Amino acid sequence: MRLSTFLTIAALLALVFGIGFILAPSAMLAQYGVTTDAGGLLMSRFFGGALLQVGVLIYLARAVTDVDAQRAIVLGSLVGSIVGLAVALEAQTSHVVNALGWSTVAIYLLLALGYGYFQFAHRGASARLN
Repeated sequence: MRLSTFLTIAALLALVFGIGFILAPSAMLAQYGVTTDAGGLLMSRFFGGALLQVGVLIYLARAVTDVDAQRAIVLGSLVGSIVGLAVALEAQTSHVVNALGWSTVAIYLLLALGYGYFQFAHRGASARLN
């Protein structure tokens, strides 16, 4: 898979979830068995805004050809995916979310593996990542 294809997929995931958390945080959280107060809904909208920002940034960055810029984008996204994976796993194992939370674990795991591939394993394959 080319880096540009992977970034497009990652961007679409972030955009879809970001829009959902901005426009309908209660509905998004309810799918995971989570209820919250007004403060929690506000934080969910902030999270949605951050996902929207990441999604737009990654979508626009998919055509970047500079190797240093590609590596920076991939490394930053790898770190974010690893943190997201840790948070999702902690939420799942502490029963904060229902069984649907495993889908979040899977998404972050696949993103971390993909970014890890492009950061480390794919380096020797070509000078450019995509």
